[in-house]
Amino acid sequence: MSEPTDVPVPPSDLPATIGALRDSGWVSEPVAAELRRNVVARLRAGEPLFPEVLGYEDTVFPQMANALLAGHDIIVLGERGQAKTRMIRSLVDLLDEWMPVVAGSEINDDPYHPVSAGAMAMVAELGDDTPVAWVHRSQRYGEKLATPDTAIADLIGEVDPIKVAEGRYLSDEYTLHYGLVPRSNRGVFAVNELPDLAERIQVGLLNVLEERDVQIRGFKVRLPLDVLLVATANPEDYTNRGRLITPLKDRFGSQVRTHYPLDVETEMQIIEQEAVPFSDAATTVTVPEFMTDVVATVSHVARQSPHISQRSGVSVRLSVANYEVMVANAARRTLLSGDTDVVPRVSDLAALPAATAGKVEIESLEEGREPQILEHIVSTAVLAVFKERVTPAQLSAVVEAFEEREPVETGEDVPAGAYVDLLAQMPTLAGPVSELVGSDPTPGEVASAVELVLEGLHLSKRLNKDAASGRAQYRSRV
Repeated sequence: MSEPTDVPVPPSDLPATIGALRDSGWVSEPVAAELRRNVVARLRAGEPLFPEVLGYEDTVFPQMANALLAGHDIIVLGERGQAKTRMIRSLVDLLDEWMPVVAGSEINDDPYHPVSAGAMAMVAELGDDTPVAWVHRSQRYGEKLATPDTAIADLIGEVDPIKVAEGRYLSDEYTLHYGLVPRSNRGVFAVNELPDLAERIQVGLLNVLEERDVQIRGFKVRLPLDVLLVATANPEDYTNRGRLITPLKDRFGSQVRTHYPLDVETEMQIIEQEAVPFSDAATTVTVPEFMTDVVATVSHVARQSPHISQRSGVSVRLSVANYEVMVANAARRTLLSGDTDVVPRVSDLAALPAATAGKVEIESLEEGREPQILEHIVSTAVLAVFKERVTPAQLSAVVEAFEEREPVETGEDVPAGAYVDLLAQMPTLAGPVSELVGSDPTPGEVASAVELVLEGLHLSKRLNKDAASGRAQYRSRV
């Protein structure tokens, strides 16, 4: 079978035999010591341990660094959407780029200290002429999502009936098919959602964590594995439902708690990093910063809402999905109008419930009120961003201007040029608009800024609003 094309090819100058490896000065060390050495190097150089994970610099990363420096197995506790898996997968970047193994080994046997029967026999026969293969660090990570149907055979191993059918005896170690844990030898193995693993399967991990070996089907075989074991769990499962057996919990050296972004600015950075951009050669997409701010604030409001189940959490994936659907709605609106400049507006936020409903759980007492609750959360976020980004002193003149004119109509079928004309008719809008989008905005940016100002004034109870069929009219309260 051909190797995956994305796996790096080892440099040609790496030693090809155990003898050459020994002459090169390579020293064998446990995976925990290897990680510690590379963490020390990064800390000394002032480099981040997990550069692709944002918002944990002063909270979670110090805990992770402590655990790695201590050589501990780690359990990471946190609600959904807190980058637990991404952080764990990033641990491979803290390993050496290349690691030598006995060529042909299924479990990454150390050339100096092989543990599998096949590797030990080869080294005993060939000695320093034993061929060495090189494994890239990206191949030194194993992961299993814990499900109720996970078996010991998946994690540890099982007798291979095909090898038995070929004539081998059941007592022969060569009949074994190694599971994910042995195949992650000299690397990192992760179990996601550990409490969902059946208790009898959790027992099978006890030896891996403490005695550092595995036992398969009663064979008199002991594999002294070298694995850093990392697990994730939801605090609700971990602490309340009691589905993690006490002896297994006791064997993890460090427990690290994650959290949602502590401020809106960090959530905005995550959105910009993670959101899949809308791509179309015939259009340009510009998302004003205040619209990204609204989307991020929606998640923060939801995390504080008594109507949303906080036990289930409000994932950062909500922010990303809301941002993507907001841009998609703006793109659909723009394409229907024949324009080419895609700029999300407040009216595009009407698309957010489609992305939000599946990612939050409404408290049982609020069943049947989902639309009203989600609408209130979005309105609260819009008002918060409006108050933060628009100077109040500039708004009195805008409100007074409405007393002398007909209502202003907005909506997704109102072209951007209509908002530019409104700006010319109401010069008092120029100040708030320039605060939001600068002194030389495009028509789409003008439309976006005007809608935020009008909706913010309505939510501040300074303008009246009549809404129906995707359109809204703003008028004076006098």
